[in-house]
Amino acid sequence: MRSGAVALGGMGLLAATLVACGSSDEPDKRCASRSSLDHLNMKECGSGGRGAYYYGGSVTKGKVSGGSFDKPSVARGGIGGGSHTGSSGG
Repeated sequence: MRSGAVALGGMGLLAATLVACGSSDEPDKRCASRSSLDHLNMKECGSGGRGAYYYGGSVTKGKVSGGSFDKPSVARGGIGGGSHTGSSGG
């Protein structure tokens, strides 16, 4: 009986860990310079640092793009959305 309780407890912990890691609605977060869009070490977004959190998008050649410093605008977009670029008209 005792080993069954331990196994069930372990399964519950595993399930809670998977849920916490895998189903977040939070967009990816990285640190970047608002002025140059340079990708920075996460420490730079701490108190007194020169960076700000940049949500979504990607990093190419040390620059962030395709996301936003405004978390709510990225979170509302969902998968495949949130960034509308291009021209209108034809």
